[in-house]
Amino acid sequence: MAKLTIPSEELMVGGHVACPGCGAALAMRLLLKGLGPKAVMVIPACCWAVIPGAMPGTCLKVSTVFSSFESTAAMASGIKAGLRRTGRGDVPVVGFAGDGGTADIGIQALSGAAERNEDFLYVCYDNEAYMNTGIQRSGSTPEYSWTTTTPRGLEKRTSKKDMPMILDAHRIPYVATANPSFPEDFVAKAKKAASLKGTRYLHILADCPTGWKHDPSQMVEVGRLATMSHLFPLYEIEEGRLRITWAPSNPVPVEKYLRAQGRFKDLTAEQIEEIQAEVKARWEGLKAREAREKKAVEKEAAPPEVSAAPTPHPAAPVSETVYVKPSPPLHFP
Repeated sequence: MAKLTIPSEELMVGGHVACPGCGAALAMRLLLKGLGPKAVMVIPACCWAVIPGAMPGTCLKVSTVFSSFESTAAMASGIKAGLRRTGRGDVPVVGFAGDGGTADIGIQALSGAAERNEDFLYVCYDNEAYMNTGIQRSGSTPEYSWTTTTPRGLEKRTSKKDMPMILDAHRIPYVATANPSFPEDFVAKAKKAASLKGTRYLHILADCPTGWKHDPSQMVEVGRLATMSHLFPLYEIEEGRLRITWAPSNPVPVEKYLRAQGRFKDLTAEQIEEIQAEVKARWEGLKAREAREKKAVEKEAAPPEVSAAPTPHPAAPVSETVYVKPSPPLHFP
């Protein structure tokens, strides 16, 4: 029997007001198991601004600060600077925001902090729409997905923003994807992110049964289908080098994931084929990058090649004293 590596300590307790089957609630629970009790959470306007419960009560056993929608990364940067100033620079600071507050409203502050390599962890729990305010489309909403602002006939026709790769382009120390349906992988990445310095980014798939239109009891299974179909691959990028952390031995068609949700119920066969082709191309691209960077690492680790001893020149040795005849002076007309 495999030995579980997930800590037993619970830093998120009962009393939260999340919807049944909320993937964001499970994401927070697992994240805190990886971060520990010293963490300081910075949460903007989002579902998690409501989930902890009405003040003064809270379901979180860690320090929590609520920020404006657009300033999660800026506030996290400032809190970390203040902790360093008071000799508590070892306290982990975590920005925890939804996809709207990350891919849209908060991307400017996040990009600026990443460019400066501020020392904090930013976590995006991606439920692929503005779920807290009525299931409106966000930059992270998938193509052809139903939302209240992309109803039938007006579905979103552009791909979602690839936030992990956008952050990777900032050349920060650590970027990773995580899925609450794979808790061992999730907690391991949270622990690693907490152990590093500089800007770190975790992108979490956070199922929202209310907005995704499926039974709350199916949250874990729907999440597993996302990764088993390669639609939401699990990987990490450490110091610019990508590694796939879990890959299905028997991948399932992406249609199985799509058909499990009411928000995709109007997809045509042609649209499903289009999505499948995009998923395949992206997966092949990740594998190709992983192989390329693995080969580069192996090449760096290989011992240097020793060149053969030079062959002695057959000509007679030249005298140690060399006389150089001076060139005549140049004359110009």
